[in-house]
Amino acid sequence: MTRHPILRGLATVALACAATLGVGIPAQAAPAPAAALAAIPDISLTNVKAHLQQLQTIATANGGNRRSTTSGYTASVTYVYDKLVAAGFSVVKQNCTSGCTSGAGPNVIADWPGGDANSVYMFGAHLDSVSAGPGINDNGSGSATILEMALTLAATNPTMLNHVRFGWWTDEEQGLNGSDFYANALSSTERTKIKAYFNFDMVASTNGGYFINRITSTPGQVLKQYYDTNFPGLAPEENVEGAGRSDDASFNAVGVQTSGVAAGASANKTSAQVTKWGGTTGDYDPCYHSSCDTYPSNISDTVLNRSGDAAAYALWTLAVAPAPAVNDFSIAATPASGSTTAGGSVTSTIGTAVTNGAAQTVNLTAAGLPSGATASFSPASVSSGGSSTLTVTTTTSTPTGTYPVTVTGTGTDATHTATFTLTVAGPPGCTSSNGTDVTIADLATVESSITVSGCAGNAGSASTVEVHIVHTYQGDLAVNLVAPDGSAYLLHNRTGGATDNIDQTYTVNLSSEVANGTWKLRVQDAASGDVGYINSWTLSLGGSVPPACGGTNGTDVTIPDNTTVNSTIVVSGCTGTASATSTVEVHIVHTYKGDLVVSLIAPDGSAYVLSNRAGGSADNIDQTFTVNLSTETRNGTWTLRVQDAAANDTGYLNSWTLTL
Repeated sequence: MTRHPILRGLATVALACAATLGVGIPAQAAPAPAAALAAIPDISLTNVKAHLQQLQTIATANGGNRRSTTSGYTASVTYVYDKLVAAGFSVVKQNCTSGCTSGAGPNVIADWPGGDANSVYMFGAHLDSVSAGPGINDNGSGSATILEMALTLAATNPTMLNHVRFGWWTDEEQGLNGSDFYANALSSTERTKIKAYFNFDMVASTNGGYFINRITSTPGQVLKQYYDTNFPGLAPEENVEGAGRSDDASFNAVGVQTSGVAAGASANKTSAQVTKWGGTTGDYDPCYHSSCDTYPSNISDTVLNRSGDAAAYALWTLAVAPAPAVNDFSIAATPASGSTTAGGSVTSTIGTAVTNGAAQTVNLTAAGLPSGATASFSPASVSSGGSSTLTVTTTTSTPTGTYPVTVTGTGTDATHTATFTLTVAGPPGCTSSNGTDVTIADLATVESSITVSGCAGNAGSASTVEVHIVHTYQGDLAVNLVAPDGSAYLLHNRTGGATDNIDQTYTVNLSSEVANGTWKLRVQDAASGDVGYINSWTLSLGGSVPPACGGTNGTDVTIPDNTTVNSTIVVSGCTGTASATSTVEVHIVHTYKGDLVVSLIAPDGSAYVLSNRAGGSADNIDQTFTVNLSTETRNGTWTLRVQDAAANDTGYLNSWTLTL
């Protein structure tokens, strides 16, 4: 996995978004009866480890690494290519003729015959390593996993419903270059055929976790279903550390839905994750990008084994044809969608019908619910031809958004699914969020909505809009808040240049606007070459302007490695104590914000920690922190203290603003 993504220079073409997946997610990981679903095979851990041993042997014989420009990479390509050809795949070595490091070896692209050529599911991993070592976890583990999955597919030779393609990428460690070349070389028609791309990068970390890329996406939910069914309580998490840092980013950038699994790189495992998954609070992979990334010492058998079986679950679920059923039925939700405010409930009728043979008992389950939501069926099972009432009940903590809930009918002889689309609005009140991703294509304008109800009167004069946008060039973006009456409030107007992402809270005087109604976050991409998505946004309408008291320090302060620096603001002429909702707006330029501890020091010396080495490898801190300073006298010298607690990355404090 590359440490800092390089996504500049994408072809300036109109990007066609891939069609959403149309395949349901089985509620049971164990294969259904043979008449219903093709059996999902186990991916042999022994065989995956044998591939890793070969990659280690190749690195040892070729200067200790498998960097994309070396003989070690060429030998790795030959090993993978020969295995696939012998198994019956159609295999090509795709030379990277632009954008790659000079001398970089080829991508390896392998197609398994059969399945719908207009519906392609693709599985990929980068085959190169860094120069420092053989790259056994990063990323021999991903390459070996999908190689063995491909060989298992060939050995079992099931009837294919959809087409399957595999990719081993060159030059990932130099900036995702091989996958960028492949994705951007696809025509619009060919891109649209790829219904999902699954990425496997570092899937065996010795202190690893269980992470899924874009876990809320439709392909992400397929992988989550595997873990949730086979390992209850494991609770895989979003791969925040890896966002934009591996080859799935190349496919995201051209509008293809993506997911994948990972076990973590150089970020620290949290104490909560240790409780769930075991291990220590150190790095997920202590040998990340180091000479000690070797076989077998830097591999977790348990994590590796589960990663391979999760990958097989996705492939067989989405691409392998079900075996014909003697007795069969259909299932449908009427209505197929419904909405409720958080804390409410919604119903749908789940109907079944006999389509072949005799009736059978069908047990009903639901998956894909947001947190805090539960589903019940009345009755819980029906004879095919009968119906049941689905009731989805939410709590006030259920996050707002739209969720595809998969209803699975497991019969005696067949299993089928239907989708009920659940929309959860914020609870009555003045604060609400929308966490549903919205793709931002090049030169396009998109919107995300929040409906506010139960908030009396007008909005506040210090209302806030918290915005989280993933985008590789924030200077392309104009961001507006659009009120229910159509009035637009400009939040961000193409500032920030080449900086990635927008993570900022804006204060807006909305006192002239009625609070209740549909509010929209409107994002315009006004330049070509970079794309992204709205990740989430939160609207708080109840604030009022406090008496102006505080200040700003815009003088740059350099933050060297392993050093603590200070910046001060002197407050005078203010009376009394500070507010319980005081804010500290911080702008720090730094190439690895997980190195930083940021604290506010009050005039009496009391310290308030704002950020404690959070955010992993993400760049910069641009955030407004709310702090209860009600015990502190306003007047005096306030200090922002920034400690760089690790080596290799530096930066500077750009500015900070204190509002008391």
